[in-house]
Amino acid sequence: MIPKRPKLIFLWNYIEWGGAQIYFLAIMKEALRDCDIVVILPRNSLPDILNYLESLGVRYEFIDACLDSGAVPTVKRKLQRQLRRIHAEFTSFRHLFKYNLRESILHIETAPWQSWLFLTALAMRRANVFVTMHNFLPDSSKWRETVWKTRLQFVSRLPGFHIFPSNQDTKDKLKGWVEAEFWKKMKVTYTAVNPTEIDAAFRAGIDVSEIRRRHGINENKFLVLCVGQFIDRKGRWVFLDAAKLVLNCDKEVAFAWLTPKMPGDAELARIEAYRLGDCFRLILSASAGKDRSDVLKFFRIADVFVLPSFVEGLPIALLEAMALGLPSISTNVYGIPEAIKHLETGILIEVGDSQALANSILTMKNDYELRQKLSHFGRDFVLKTFDEQSVAKIVIESYRDSLRGK
Repeated sequence: MIPKRPKLIFLWNYIEWGGAQIYFLAIMKEALRDCDIVVILPRNSLPDILNYLESLGVRYEFIDACLDSGAVPTVKRKLQRQLRRIHAEFTSFRHLFKYNLRESILHIETAPWQSWLFLTALAMRRANVFVTMHNFLPDSSKWRETVWKTRLQFVSRLPGFHIFPSNQDTKDKLKGWVEAEFWKKMKVTYTAVNPTEIDAAFRAGIDVSEIRRRHGINENKFLVLCVGQFIDRKGRWVFLDAAKLVLNCDKEVAFAWLTPKMPGDAELARIEAYRLGDCFRLILSASAGKDRSDVLKFFRIADVFVLPSFVEGLPIALLEAMALGLPSISTNVYGIPEAIKHLETGILIEVGDSQALANSILTMKNDYELRQKLSHFGRDFVLKTFDEQSVAKIVIESYRDSLRGK
C-alpha cells in the first residue's frame, strides 16, 4: 500500500553541484504536490544549490561528511579518497536511520559499482533505492572492469534497487553488465530542460552589453561560453588551448567559463600562464544571479556555446544552451551525440582535439548562416526531445511502482 504522502529522499555526498542536481530539481518540482521531500547533502555545500532548494520550498538536512574530489596522483591519495568515500557512505547510512525506508523512496547520486556495500546495507533495510547513471563506467584495466562488472551484476539482483540511465548510450553500454531482466526494465530518463523556463529566459529582455561589462567581457567581441564545473573531465585545458589558437588568428574573440566553484591557486596560475588577458574570464555562477532563470539568461550574452568534455553523459548545460538558441560545439562521446547531430543541430569534434575546437569556433564566427541554422534546429530538437516534465512523470511513476512492490 502506498502511503498517502510518500517520503521522497534525495541524497548526494559531494559539495560540487551540476547537472545531476538540476535533474533532481526537475523531479522535485513535479513531485512536490504528492510527496514530502527532503534533501540530504554535505554541510559545507555551495550556497547556489541551497538557494535553488529554498526557492522550491524543499527542506534539506546536512551530513558531516563528503567525498574527496581532489587529484589522486599517489597510492596514498587513492587510499585516502577511498576511506573518505566509505566514511561519507557510513555517515549517510546512519543519518537515514531516522526514516522508515520501507515506505519511502531514496534517490541517491552514487556510482553503484563503487558503493555496492552501501547499497547492500540499504537493501537489508528494505529501502526502495534509485540511482541515476549519467554515463557509463570510465575506461580502466581488465581486472578492474571484471571487479566492477561483478559488483554491478550483484547490485542488480538486490531487492528494491533500480537504475535510471539518463541517456540511451548509458543503457546500451550497461547491457551485459547487469542482470538481463534488470536491464530490460531500466527506463531511460533523459537529462532534460524545462520548456517554460527556457522560453521565459529566451524571450526576456536583457542588456547584453551591460552584463558583459559587469563581468569584464568586451561587449563587441564574438563570445565563446562554457558552463559547468571547471574540471579536467569538462575539457578545461582543451578549451584554453583552443582559445590561444583562435586568438593567434583572430583577436576579435573572447572566452568565458561560468562555474559554480573557483579553482585553487595552482590552477589559477596555470590559467595565467596562457596569457589570455582580458580575452578570458572565469566567472562564478552565483554572480550571474540567485535564480535558475538568471543563469539561463546569462547564456544569452554568448554567440557560441562550447563544451569540450572528455567524460560526460548528456550534459544539462549543453541542452540548455541549445534550447536557448546558442549554436553549440561539443565532443563525440557518451550521450552527447544524442543531442548534437553533426552540422544539423551543432558541431561535434573528437575529444581532446584543441585544434579542431579552434577551427570550429572560427568557422562559427565566420559563417553567419551556419550559426543561424544550428541555432534554429538545435533549439527545436532539444525542446521537442528533452522535456523535463515528461521525464519527471516517468520517474515518479517508477517510484510508485516500487512502493507497490512491482
